[in-house]
Formats: sequence, C-alpha cells, structure tokens
Amino acid sequence: MTKEQERARARRRYEEHQKTEKPPVGDATRDKQVFGVILAVILVLAAVITVPKLIASNDTATPAAASTTPATTPTSATTGANGLLEGQKLAAGCTKPPPAQTAPKQQTAVPAKAAAAGKTFIATVKTTCGDMVFELDGAVAPQTVASFLNLAKTGFWAPSPCHRVTTEGIYVLQCGDPTGTGQGGPGYTFGIENAPKDGKYPTGALAMARTQDPNSNGGQFFITYKETQLPTDGGGYTIFGKVTKGLDIVDKIAANKALPPTPTDGTPVSPISILSVSVTEKKA
Repeated sequence: MTKEQERARARRRYEEHQKTEKPPVGDATRDKQVFGVILAVILVLAAVITVPKLIASNDTATPAAASTTPATTPTSATTGANGLLEGQKLAAGCTKPPPAQTAPKQQTAVPAKAAAAGKTFIATVKTTCGDMVFELDGAVAPQTVASFLNLAKTGFWAPSPCHRVTTEGIYVLQCGDPTGTGQGGPGYTFGIENAPKDGKYPTGALAMARTQDPNSNGGQFFITYKETQLPTDGGGYTIFGKVTKGLDIVDKIAANKALPPTPTDGTPVSPISILSVSVTEKKA
C-alpha cells in the first residue's frame, strides 16, 4: 500500500467517525440549557413554598371575612401570672377562663338528623361571663341541630374558649373549638343547611363556621352581634338558631376588640369560655 493510499484510507476513517459523533453544543444552545435548569429549580422552590400555605388556609373553620387568617393565639403572646395572655383583661362580670383542651373528644359518625328534624330546642350555655340561651331550629337545619345536641350531650365543649372576635366589616364572636386555636373539630364533618341566599345574617343569628370546603361544618359556630353581610361563595353559612338571652355578653366582649397585631379580627382581649351546654326540647 502506497503512502497516498494510506492517507486516503485514514481520511475515509475520519469522515466516517465524524458522521457518528454528536455535534458540539454551541454557546447559544448551552445558554438555553442553563436557563432551563435555573427555571426548573425556581419553579420547584415556588411549589414547595406555596403549597403548604394553600393547604394551611383550608384547615381553619371560619366565617368569611376581610382576612381569612385563622384567629389563633398569637405566637408572641405569653401567659401571665393571672393565667391570661399578655394584653388580655377580664371584662366586667367575667371570671378567669380554664385552660383550653389539648385533646378534645373525637367521634367518627355524623349524628342522625332524625334526632332534631322538625323540632325546636333550647340550649343553655354557661360561660365565664354568664349564661347565654340559644333557640335551635331543627326544622330548617336538622343535621346541624342534631350535631349540636350530640356535642352538648357528650361534653365536647366543656370547656371551650371563644377564640375569635371580629369588629370591622363583619361582627361575630366565634366559639366551639375546645383547643382555642381555630383548628379543632369533633372528628366528623357535614354539609351546609339553611344559608341565606343574600348573605345577610341578622343580629343574634347562630351560624356554623367552616373552611372553604362546604362540607366542613363540625363543632365551631359563630354569633352575630350586629347584622352582618357575608359572602355567598361556596354556599354560605348555616343558620341553625338564634340567641334569645345573653347577647349583651357578646357585645361586651366585642367592645374590647382583639389582641394585636389585628385588633379587628383575632383572639379577644377579654376572654370568654364555654363551661357547659345543656339542651332541652321546646314543647309546643
């Protein structure tokens, strides 16, 4: 084989190798790849940060308000020697509330609505600020009233702080969570009944608090101490009765507003707790 033949053979081998080799990545292509990796990392981090916030916002039973932040005990608050949170003070006629429950009684089955259907009940609610009386309407909200009867009978709310008061835009005192965090429930949930189509809740209305899920009614309820307009998105909030005595107690608590940082929506400055609930059927 001559040198010229060897050079031709080597040239053919080189050309065959070039055909099978992947083309080099140019500067523009490399920049696009790097940008794609950076963008993917940013999206992953954003998902990690955002998803927990969305989940957390759905865990708290609350009537819709200007702020959907749950009314929990402020993390900066400390309990003083008098057993109250920093900044709290007893309203006239109130006694120091007992500690909130840490492990409320849990149930799994939703009480049968037949226990309340078509009936009216009178509930006497003993609180650290005096007695309140509710009239419960099982004709319009049988499932809700049946649940209320069950929770009263089993002592679910004994004791139970009213953990939230709102004083601007909406006017409610929210109660029924034995833990006082706004996160507690009885272990079961149910749907909406008898929600006003126009979103108007009259003074003294007794209604259920819930999350954004319309089937998340449980043990938390609220009292409107002034006529209140609430959103109808998601189906509204079940009215299952009214306050017939003791609304002045709610007015007194609301007058002192909530603890910082949001005095218009949060833990009441003047604490109030439910001590016991007894219910009897109202005879015609």
